[in-house]
Amino acid sequence: MHLADVPLILLLLGLAAYAVLGGADFGAGFWQLWGGRGEREKSIREHAHHAMGPVWETNHVWLIFVLVIAWTAYPTAFASIASTLSVPLFIAGIGIVMRGTAYALRSGAATAREQRGIEVGFAISSILTPFALGAVIGAIASGRVPVGNARGDLATSWLNETSIFIGVLAVATAAYLAAVYLAADAARIGRPDLERAFRVRAIATGIVAGALALGGLAIVHDDARRIWDGLTTGAGLGAVVVSGLAGVATMLLVLRSRYEFARVTAAVAVAVIVAGWALAQRPDILPGLTIEEAAASHSALVAVIVGVGLGAVLLLPSLALLFGLFLRGRFDPHVVEPEPVRVSAPRAAHVRPQLGLSALACLVVGGTLTFFFETSWAHIIGVSALLAFVGLGFVALAALVAAGDQSD
Repeated sequence: MHLADVPLILLLLGLAAYAVLGGADFGAGFWQLWGGRGEREKSIREHAHHAMGPVWETNHVWLIFVLVIAWTAYPTAFASIASTLSVPLFIAGIGIVMRGTAYALRSGAATAREQRGIEVGFAISSILTPFALGAVIGAIASGRVPVGNARGDLATSWLNETSIFIGVLAVATAAYLAAVYLAADAARIGRPDLERAFRVRAIATGIVAGALALGGLAIVHDDARRIWDGLTTGAGLGAVVVSGLAGVATMLLVLRSRYEFARVTAAVAVAVIVAGWALAQRPDILPGLTIEEAAASHSALVAVIVGVGLGAVLLLPSLALLFGLFLRGRFDPHVVEPEPVRVSAPRAAHVRPQLGLSALACLVVGGTLTFFFETSWAHIIGVSALLAFVGLGFVALAALVAAGDQSD
């Protein structure tokens, strides 16, 4: 594996995370539009709204992650994509802003009619955004983004058979993921009526998404032959099979109300398709532009990898804590938070200097090996030392804060 492949792998991991977590977020907005108008349907819309509350903004971290890696590690490809596909990317950006605005305004609605209008705006933006992002993927996959600044057609590059198919599939998949997750959340909070409602929706949208995926293969065969060849042979075919099996497993698990496992298999079904697309399109990012040709300089790639590693030490535990608290119901209104356990000041004061000195040593060693040596072993040790610096520094800072709280 070449160094130029590493940022692409990280980018695909971020894209898969956004497709799963952000997709479920968009899907919750879909169910606010199609929840119905009766009293029972109102509870469905309310459940979809409140379930995303603690985590809905967090999911866009992955979109930012993908964009930053793309423009830093593969600037030529990013410039070509952003210029040719400026229209759908603009639509997606406006949709994200509209969603945030509508979500914030909903709690301040004075009348039921006003609230319903805000919900409709939220839902429409929740549909437009995944459709536009799916159209972007379709344009890249079908080879309609040539290398160069705005070299592709601003309209037909994303308004074509493959782009429209993937855009519609993205909306259906988002609704499917949301229904599975909302059914699981309803079961967790003890609402069998909502659980049944979203279980039916999960099965229905799962069937629709599966039918769209199968039917869309004919479109891909005629309009994006290179991707078709990649998805029907080798590793690409394996990804398609795994995704299909995971989708079937999800349906069976939902039917049996085994939602915790269904969450996982639903996520796998979507994430593996992202991997399958990458496997089918390799080694090119854009027509005539390979991964190595598109990659930035060696120092830029190293900086990206190191930056991701350092950020992951802080970001991943934080996200794990957030989603863990959410899935355990700690954000539910009836839950009373336990009193925090305080760390005694003497122990914190004893540990802090040792951790601080160790963190400083790791910073010096890691920075020296990473930025002043060219060998691979130096980079491996250097990055490891920098990661250790972040971890030790975080613990030392936490001990310092605990000591300050104790003194207060």
